[in-house]
Amino acid sequence: MDWNSFVDAVDSFRSGPWVVPLRIVMIIIVALVATKVSTMAIRRVVAQATSKAGTLNVAELRNSTDSEDVSDQLLENRVSQRANALGTLGHSIAVIGIWAISIMMIMAELGINIGPLLASAGILGVVIGFGAQTLVADYLAGISMTLEDQLGVGDVVDCGIVLGTVDEVALRYTRIRDFYGVLWYVRNGTISFVANQSQGWTYAIVDIALKYNADLANVRQVINEEGQHIALDSSYDTVFMDPPEYAGLQDVRGDAVVVRVMAKVVPDQQFVGARLLRERIKSALDNAGLHIPLTQMQIVDERRAQ
Repeated sequence: MDWNSFVDAVDSFRSGPWVVPLRIVMIIIVALVATKVSTMAIRRVVAQATSKAGTLNVAELRNSTDSEDVSDQLLENRVSQRANALGTLGHSIAVIGIWAISIMMIMAELGINIGPLLASAGILGVVIGFGAQTLVADYLAGISMTLEDQLGVGDVVDCGIVLGTVDEVALRYTRIRDFYGVLWYVRNGTISFVANQSQGWTYAIVDIALKYNADLANVRQVINEEGQHIALDSSYDTVFMDPPEYAGLQDVRGDAVVVRVMAKVVPDQQFVGARLLRERIKSALDNAGLHIPLTQMQIVDERRAQ
């Protein structure tokens, strides 16, 4: 076979009817492989970032007088939540990018001129944009919340719609499980604020009603002494950061006075801390003879009164 015959054979091979389907299949295979590789790479990066995150010893932060330093250390310990949120965001962007490029390459193989299509897609995008403003807002809000570390997987947040633990942070929605076990899918564009109770530290607040004539000075002493006992108890190292303290008189009613007790606690432990406070403070007040008033109701028979 001479050279010209060889060239003709190669041209015939490259122009066969099966070449285009083969190229399309190859593009799809490459896209699938790229998706798998990017997913594995992102998971590995997230796993490495999580494994490198130092384990915070909360006991060392208890009773610290430098609140700013404590807050900085607790915020730096959010590596795991932030890595998981950024990993979800990166995976979504990678998948969308890979398949968008693959679809355009397939269209080119089918003989579709992409240039005019992209130009018309721009005009069509403007038209669709007016009808898909909420969808665009959801995506932009999701990217913004993730990059700004407003919330992360595992955080306890209140977004105005639901209070619960974040299960997933996606581009379009945030998945939150409330404290009744209900799973909420909240569109990111509808979240106007995020009250994150897992960043830095938070407070456990307990209001306790006492008899109207209770000696408030004695109440303060009993509560603060019990707070010091709690601070020295190592079993509460993962809950309380400061000794619980008497915060003051919260309310005055006709039958009782209400005092407030506050304690700085570890993120996500405010509900546990509040329950422990009620138990310990009630026992301390009972031992001191300071009891919660009993509500009494007097019923008068109007017929006998007449």
